[in-house]
Amino acid sequence: MMTNKADQEPVLKGTFASVMLLGAFLAITWVAVFLLFLYRQ
Repeated sequence: MMTNKADQEPVLKGTFASVMLLGAFLAITWVAVFLLFLYRQ
């Protein structure tokens, strides 16, 4: 009764890509707001 490794571990490539896109969006937004803050002083 051996099971395949693929059955035990789900593929997380989509999850990783989603987390990276979300992180990039947050970083870009933070930098944009920070530059706007510096520009307005």
